[in-house]
Amino acid sequence: MMYHEDILLEPVLSEKANQLREEGKYVFKVAQNATKTQIKEAVSKLFNVHPISCTTMVVGGKPKRQRNRKGYTSTWKKAIVRLPKEEKISIFEGV
Repeated sequence: MMYHEDILLEPVLSEKANQLREEGKYVFKVAQNATKTQIKEAVSKLFNVHPISCTTMVVGGKPKRQRNRKGYTSTWKKAIVRLPKEEKISIFEGV
């Protein structure tokens, strides 16, 4: 069983995430094995809001190079959670 704190790992703070936030969509880095239902429930409990929908995607690792060694960044899962127009997550608004 996963706890809500284990599902949402961290918020994604990027230009595109800021644009989505204006539309009422919030972007999170989530656990690889988390389902859409678990993500919506975790956002609901942790931030006291009522999510409408959740879209998930797996972001593949990018090739990176450090001196002569080749490698990849880690693959991670991203979730975009949509909230009703009247609701906001206050932690994001202060950023």
